[in-house]
Amino acid sequence: MIDATVVGAGPNGLVAAVTLAHAGLRVRLVERGERVGGGMSSAELTLPGYLHDVCSAVHPGALASSFFRSWGLTERVPFRIPEVSYAHPLDGRPAALAYRDLDRTVAELEEDGPAWNRMMRPLVDRFAGVQDFTGNQLLRVPRDPIAAVRYGLRSLVHGPAPALAGFRGQAGPALFAGAAAHTVAPLHSLASGGAGLMLAAFGHTVGWGLPVGGSQAIADALAADLVAHGGEIVLGQHVGSPADLEPSAATLLDTSPAHLARFGEDLLPGGYRRALERWPRGDGVAKVDFATSGPIPWSDPRVATAPTVHLGGTRAEIAAGERDVARGRVPERPYVLLVQPSFEDPSRAPAGHHTVWAYIHVPAGSEVDATELVTQQIERFAPGFRDLVVASASRSAAELEEENPNDPGGEIMGGRMSIWRLVRRPVLSTVPWRTPAPGLFLASASTPPGPSTHGMNGWFAARTALRDVFDIHDAPFA
Repeated sequence: MIDATVVGAGPNGLVAAVTLAHAGLRVRLVERGERVGGGMSSAELTLPGYLHDVCSAVHPGALASSFFRSWGLTERVPFRIPEVSYAHPLDGRPAALAYRDLDRTVAELEEDGPAWNRMMRPLVDRFAGVQDFTGNQLLRVPRDPIAAVRYGLRSLVHGPAPALAGFRGQAGPALFAGAAAHTVAPLHSLASGGAGLMLAAFGHTVGWGLPVGGSQAIADALAADLVAHGGEIVLGQHVGSPADLEPSAATLLDTSPAHLARFGEDLLPGGYRRALERWPRGDGVAKVDFATSGPIPWSDPRVATAPTVHLGGTRAEIAAGERDVARGRVPERPYVLLVQPSFEDPSRAPAGHHTVWAYIHVPAGSEVDATELVTQQIERFAPGFRDLVVASASRSAAELEEENPNDPGGEIMGGRMSIWRLVRRPVLSTVPWRTPAPGLFLASASTPPGPSTHGMNGWFAARTALRDVFDIHDAPFA
């Protein structure tokens, strides 16, 4: 008899399975797809020889994650960590660049440099405390209260009240907005302000790194470690209820709350199940991948030094576009999150050619093909890009849900992003990974500490299972 079953081989499912296996348990990982990784996977989406990341592409969260640091991520998977964490092109002026070197970033932002320094320096100086606070359950006493207070106060300023931040020009607000918009939520929210600060702090410390060979390299390394510690991986098996699984003492689901509600229909109390069913989904994304015959011809050539690029113009433009999405409209000039990985990792494309990864935010369930919208925004800052495209592949928000039911409506954040939903995730509890059904746990991005490829949701769920079911209190990778 197996000890534990993990359903879903996304990053959190893989981390949960590895943690349980390292604790000496007999673990089976079950995945409906034909490969492990989920959103942390790579494939030839456009043409043979062009390797694209299916969902996650750049991994500052993994580099900062206490699980991945303890597990030895960068010893197992080679990473490229660029000097420029992310870039933000602007019309008619040089791009704003966020370097790993905070001093250099401050110097190049000129009139906005002092405000950026006031915003980021206290967080960078106490980065360990910030990472512990943001990478954990919020219903707890932080290990570094000073870091938590500094982070919280800045979230208030840079989310709902950016005018109080002290920026004098356009570069600083735009550079911050590009990071904050990762939340797929209005920029005035606390969640967006907090996420922007966290991502910017990563950029000035661990960096925004790319795994060589694509995100699949991380998934494959986790799978290999699981097998090496006696774990079993079953692919191509849909799991809708406990009847689809062999009995085990613990079951961990790297799935949406809605799937947990269906899975545990006969096991969970009605109130808890209704809370899962009411879990609000956020807006979605529409993704486009390009294969190109040459590098993107940025008007500011320095943008080519940053694998991650935020397109959308000024903070006001990005905020307007995100408001459109929240109101159910696709923006005419959307915010584009773009990654050009083959600049750092030539293995992604044939010699001289490149891959480009991009997505925009759209209302949940949108069927809009984003290819032309993304192309126009790239052309705005890189005239001539269109002529370099040799192939493209797009997936609407609706198509993303068809591929992965755990991304309802094309939503990739594990649920609507708000400060309340980061506390109550998916229910208000000091141990939200535990369900009322004995031996059943939720291990997805819909639990703390929320989205990103850091694996901590899976690690916390596995740690909870080890304590509750197996009376093991010293979890691996602690």
